[in-house]
Amino acid sequence: GDKAFAQFLTDEIKEERKIQKHKSLPKVSGGWELEVHGTEAKLVRKIAGEKITVTFNINNSIPPSDEEETQEEQKPDEQEPDLTSTPNFVVEVIKDDTKQTLVFDCHYPEDEIGHEGEEESDIFTIREVSFQPTGESDWKDTNYTLNTDSLDWALYDHLMDFLADRGVDNTFADELIELSTALEHQEYIKFLEDLKSFVKCQ
Repeated sequence: GDKAFAQFLTDEIKEERKIQKHKSLPKVSGGWELEVHGTEAKLVRKIAGEKITVTFNINNSIPPSDEEETQEEQKPDEQEPDLTSTPNFVVEVIKDDTKQTLVFDCHYPEDEIGHEGEEESDIFTIREVSFQPTGESDWKDTNYTLNTDSLDWALYDHLMDFLADRGVDNTFADELIELSTALEHQEYIKFLEDLKSFVKCQ
């Protein structure tokens, strides 16, 4: 059984390498520096008096597919739909002279993806906003968190503009999907390779 499994993995890795769009990770325009730690990625950019970081994790970032087709029903020559990774991401704005960080919890609404041509709509939304002490990794539940569900639209628009002024806009969000998808695929291939070595190891 393990032999067949290893053989299957070998073929699968070959296939995945063939469809891999990016041999190296795509860049995000606008002077963002990328740091990757396993499945977590962080984009950092500094502008006058501020540091902006965007963090996301590719785990569970691929939305479940709607197609209920089983593999058997798929014709062999049909391309599998391109999987797109749309992770939640957290934007932190740190001002040099304060001890506070303004934190935006953002996500891609599932129903928005693929509705191109609607100029007005943003491809990502802000879910929550809060202040957190700068430099502390654990966020405090005791800090007030603003949930945007019941927010005044004017305030919400200002928050979106605030992010856009710092380079977090639709273009950025598009490039983030591209980067995240490439990263996810890279990690998936690596996982298959590790699995293959694990299965082969007696």
